[in-house]
Amino acid sequence: MSKIQMLMGNEAIALGALRAGVQVVSGYPGTPSTEILESIAKQKTLGNYPNVYVEWSVNEKSAMEVAAGAAFAGARVLVTMKQVGLNVASDPLMSLNYTGIKGGMVIAVADDPGPISSQTEQDTRRFGEFAKLMVFDPSSPEEAYTMIADAFEYSEAYGRPVILRPTTRVCHGYASVELLPDLPPREIEGFTKDGGKWVIFPRLSYNNHIIIERDLKELEHRLSSYSANSLTGSGKKGIACGGVSYAYVKEALEGVNEEYKLLKVGTVPFPADLGLEFLKGLDELIVFEELDPVIEKALIHLCGVHNLNVKIKGKLSLDTPNAGENTVSEILRRIAGFLDVAFQTSRDNALPPLPVRPPVLCAGCPHRASFFAVKEAAKGLKTVFCGDIGCYTLGNALPLEMTDTCLCMGAGLTVAQGITRAEPSRTAFAFIGDSTFFHTGLAGVVNAVYNQAEIIICILDNSTTAMTGNQPHPGLGRKVTGEPAPRLSIYDIVKAMGVSELTRVNAFDLEAGKSAVKQMLAKTGVRVILFEGLCIAVDKKGTPYSVEDETCKACSICVKKLGCPAISFKEDGKAVISPHLCTGCGVCSGVCPFNAIKEGQLNA
Repeated sequence: MSKIQMLMGNEAIALGALRAGVQVVSGYPGTPSTEILESIAKQKTLGNYPNVYVEWSVNEKSAMEVAAGAAFAGARVLVTMKQVGLNVASDPLMSLNYTGIKGGMVIAVADDPGPISSQTEQDTRRFGEFAKLMVFDPSSPEEAYTMIADAFEYSEAYGRPVILRPTTRVCHGYASVELLPDLPPREIEGFTKDGGKWVIFPRLSYNNHIIIERDLKELEHRLSSYSANSLTGSGKKGIACGGVSYAYVKEALEGVNEEYKLLKVGTVPFPADLGLEFLKGLDELIVFEELDPVIEKALIHLCGVHNLNVKIKGKLSLDTPNAGENTVSEILRRIAGFLDVAFQTSRDNALPPLPVRPPVLCAGCPHRASFFAVKEAAKGLKTVFCGDIGCYTLGNALPLEMTDTCLCMGAGLTVAQGITRAEPSRTAFAFIGDSTFFHTGLAGVVNAVYNQAEIIICILDNSTTAMTGNQPHPGLGRKVTGEPAPRLSIYDIVKAMGVSELTRVNAFDLEAGKSAVKQMLAKTGVRVILFEGLCIAVDKKGTPYSVEDETCKACSICVKKLGCPAISFKEDGKAVISPHLCTGCGVCSGVCPFNAIKEGQLNA
C-alpha cells in the first residue's frame, strides 16, 4: 500500500481503525457514514486484514450491542452510523458507559449539517455530553486518520466507549493522507465472568457514576495538551473553532496580518486549561462551529467561573449562523467584520450558483409504480399515506404526493395506526422499504396485529438498501463482504406474524398492483401488500421505450401522473423519452391513454 494516498475522509477513518488494530466492526448504513464500514470490508476482501470481522447489522442498536459484546471480551471494536442512527443505538450506549468495557470501543457517528441527507441537524457532541462520553471531533481527513488511534487508546485507558464525530465535509472530502505503519497487534483476552461488573444493577450505576464524573473532570485538564486542541497567536481578539470549521477559518485567515488568538477545539470534554489561557487578555472573541454552540457555551461557562469580562460572539448572539453548514466565504465575511479588515471578494469563491436539482425517484424506480397503483386504486377515498425513511420518502413530491407523514425509520407503520385510532373513518396506508422493514419495521407489524389495527401496509421491496448506496440486508442472501448468508423471506416473516391478508405483486405491473389494492380495501384488519421490483442500480437490463410521434396527442398525462425524469416535452408539446435515462420499466406505457408509448426505438 502506497505511503501517501488520496483518500476520502471515510476511507481515512477506516484505514486509521485498521492501523489501530480494530478487530470487530459493525454498523448500519447511513449517509454520510456509510463508506467507513464499506472501506473496511473492502480491505478484508482484498486479503489485507483477513482476521477483522465486519458486518452490516440490521439496525444501529444491534450494531452497538454486537460491538459491546466483543468489547466485553477484550476486542478493539468500531461501530459506524449517522447522527440519527445514534438515537436508535442510544439505549445500549447510555448503559455502556456505566458498565464499562474491556477492549477499546470507538463509535463513529457522522453528523450531517445542512442537513444534506438527514431528518435532523442534531449535534453528536451534545449526545456525548448527555451520555458522559468523550467525543473526538476531527477537522480533516488527515486528522481523522490519526485521531481514531488516539480514540482507541483513551477508550482503553478509561474503560469506556468514546465517540468519533466527523461531519459531512470531513467524511466526504478528499485529502492526501500519509499512511503510517500499523500499530502492534493485540490479543483478545476473552470474556471474564464477573456478574458484579457486566450486569447493570442500580448500585453499580451509582458507584460508576461517581467515577465517571471524576474522570470527566480529569479529562478537562488532560485534554488541554492533546494535539487536536491548540492555541496560537496573541492579541485582544480571539477566534475559537472546531471540526471542519477550523479548516475553513485557516483558509479564510490566509494573508490576514491583524493580531488575533486562534483556539482549535477537537474534543469533548472541553479542554478547560487551554480555554482559560485563550480567554485571558481578550476583549472579545468569535466562535465558529457547526450545529450546536458547544464551544461557545463552554467559553461562556469559563468566563462565569473565573469572572472574566470577554464579549463572546457566536450562534447564541446570532453573530454566526445557527443552522446549516459553515463555508469559507461565510466565515471570511464574518472574520472581516470582526477583525475590521477589507473583505476580499476574490477569495469568496464567487462562482455562479449551481442549477437546482430537486430530489426525485430515479427513472424506472419500482416505487413510482407502486405509489401510482395505490393512488389510482384509492382515488376518492379519505386516506392518509404514511411514509418512512428511504428512497420512497421522495413519494411526497409532485405529481405523486403519496407521502403525508415521515418521522423516523419504522414509524410509518405505527404513525398510521395512531391516526386511525384518532380518526377511524380514514383509510390508512403505511409504506415501508425492505431494508427498513428489517431495521425497525418488525415491531410495527407485531403492534398492528396484536392491537388489531385497521391498516394497509405496503412493503416496497426493491432488493437493496438503495438510499445509502445499495448495501445488502437480511433479505438478499449475502453479507457486506460478498459471502453468502441465509436469505430471509419478508413474505414468510409477515405471514408468521399472524397476518392472514397478505399478497405479493410485481411492482411494475400496474393493473396487478391496482387490483391488489382494491382487494385489500374491501377487507378489514391488518392487510399487507408486498410490492416487488428490482432497484435500477441492481438491474438495468430493460429495453428503453419511446414515443410514437404521430400517435402522441401532447396531453402530458405521462408526466403529470408519473413524473418520471426520463420523459420530457418537445417544442410542439409532444412527449419524448430519453434513451439514456429510460430503463425500460414500461410503466409509462400503461398510463398513456393513446397507446403512444412503446418498447424500443421508434421514429429512428
